[in-house]
Amino acid sequence: MTSQRDVFEVSGPIHLTSVNWNCLHYQRSVAASLVQGAYVLERDRQQNRQGSEARAPPWWESFHFEVIRKLIDDSDFSIFGAIYEYRPPVGFQNSTVNKAPRFVIVFRGTITKKESVSRDVKLDLHLLRNGLHQTSRFEIAMQAVRALVSAFGHQNVWIAGHSLGAAMVTLAGKIMAKESMNLKAFLFNPPFFSAPIERIKDKKVKQGIRIASSFITAGLTLAVKGPGHKSDSFTKLSSWVPYLFVNQADDVCSSYVGYFDHRKKMEEIGAGNIGKLATQNSVKDLFLSAFGVESESLHLLPSANLTVNSSPAPDFKHAHGIHQWWRPDIDLQSKVYLYD
Repeated sequence: MTSQRDVFEVSGPIHLTSVNWNCLHYQRSVAASLVQGAYVLERDRQQNRQGSEARAPPWWESFHFEVIRKLIDDSDFSIFGAIYEYRPPVGFQNSTVNKAPRFVIVFRGTITKKESVSRDVKLDLHLLRNGLHQTSRFEIAMQAVRALVSAFGHQNVWIAGHSLGAAMVTLAGKIMAKESMNLKAFLFNPPFFSAPIERIKDKKVKQGIRIASSFITAGLTLAVKGPGHKSDSFTKLSSWVPYLFVNQADDVCSSYVGYFDHRKKMEEIGAGNIGKLATQNSVKDLFLSAFGVESESLHLLPSANLTVNSSPAPDFKHAHGIHQWWRPDIDLQSKVYLYD
């Protein structure tokens, strides 16, 4: 018997029959579907599915996108991403079509299959060590982003990714933002490696831990960088507002909820400067800096449009999966955070 999941795997999110490009719900759903297209492209490659057997095209064809380039890792030759171009049919009628992106660059996350898992896990480890920018996969991704932006302008390019792919989007987006080019970015379950504080039910205990952590981080920042230090790099990012999509039950990304909300709490208790220092720095970066190693944790973001999925998740696979982000029945709350 064919399950709903199998239908989605073959046909894409069939409930999205028309796209309102002015609506974030539709933008999120299409971006997530295009990221899924990158996953299925790699699975097609691994299972040697070609032509009519290939399952990837439905994930983009119904939205009038075409793959103009597959992004291939130079180590294991796996497909880790794709570049899509929006090509609606001649005479296609849609009042919001002028809001559609001309190009979308997407990056998938880790696939736990033997043909790609070794390389993907190595990249996950690089991510843990803040070394993703030093990998050849990211260099290939960044070259693709720069080439497309150079040719068509940053206003015509969207970037999107899931999990490890979201980390690549974050890094690419931050690099471009520091060069005054703010790309529209969709980050699905972006990694934020920290203690799973969000799982603590007692709000006072949770807040107390965060306050103590902020004072420790701020104190270390002053000790390592000095009282006159200013994070110009962080300030340059303030005008870039990526779209972050996190699941409250996903320990990989749920810490973003507290990261943004806590700075407001610190301002409310009169410790705004402490909160500002704490959100601009990480203990890991400070430790590495003390040994002369330049490092910048990806989660350090001044601004974001944060969407949280509070729907019950039966297990980690559902909480961390890309499939949740095009479902029509999820419980979402969104909030925009703008800091410097």
